Amino acid sequence: MTDALTGALDWDAVLGWFYVLNDLSLVYVIVPFFFVELIRYAFLKRLSFDVIGDSVANVITFVSFVAIEYALGILFVTKLYFWIYANFSLPHLSLNWVTIVTCVLLADLAYYWDHRMMHRIGVGWATHTVHHSSPHFNMSVAYRFGPLDAVFPLLFSFPIVMLGYHPILVLLAEVLVQQFQAILHTEVIRRLPRPVEYLFNTPSHHRVHHGSNRQYWDRNYAGMLIIWDRMFGTFEPEVEPVVYGVDQPINSNNPVTVFLHGIQRLARSMLRTRGVTNRLRLLVKPPGWSPSDQGT
Repeated sequence: MTDALTGALDWDAVLGWFYVLNDLSLVYVIVPFFFVELIRYAFLKRLSFDVIGDSVANVITFVSFVAIEYALGILFVTKLYFWIYANFSLPHLSLNWVTIVTCVLLADLAYYWDHRMMHRIGVGWATHTVHHSSPHFNMSVAYRFGPLDAVFPLLFSFPIVMLGYHPILVLLAEVLVQQFQAILHTEVIRRLPRPVEYLFNTPSHHRVHHGSNRQYWDRNYAGMLIIWDRMFGTFEPEVEPVVYGVDQPINSNNPVTVFLHGIQRLARSMLRTRGVTNRLRLLVKPPGWSPSDQGT
């Protein structure tokens, strides 16, 4: 049994498995399920130009995000991962089932803290608010990204590389966590069996995360495992109906407005704030902070 878990695996096979789980899931889960959701919207008489326009805007923000991510990956990130792996990591770990599973678990834990940080500091929320600004909740919203959403995860993935995990495995694990997140963006699935709801992130848990209801703010940050929220005190069950969106709606499906509104709001706040120190504080203080909160 131990040999089966720790025996070396073929990289081509592992890449093939992740290709099926990551890339192809768009074909066999996301797109088909989105059409099911459109049918559901029509049946409930909720299919409107606003839903369609919102979905189109989501796709365009995704294309913009991917363009930025690929530019970062080609010019900087991949090289930096391998540089850290070559110069600052513990002894390199072999590719086997144990390292794959533990890497995914570490990527999931890193996602929790990255996600939590993006909600709790001004510059993080300036980009992540794009994802939360939709008043709808469907598969297309999963691909509604902000301009800096590819940057912040690096702070939490570098330590995994430093532990000796191969950079490509770390990247594949991070994408797997993101793809798992994507399938949670639906109202079609109400509740799953209790053991699943206890251990894993589910559509019910993630609906809470997208709620603008006050008791749902900054809750359920998990990627794949909801146990992180249970452990770190940020879990909230779905009780009252969720109102999607943010407390300051953008009321627009213009893709440029959607993609940049968070950065623009932060920039306006910084221009209105007196003092260089206070302006810099806006970048790291929680969203909504102002100098008056400290009596300055």
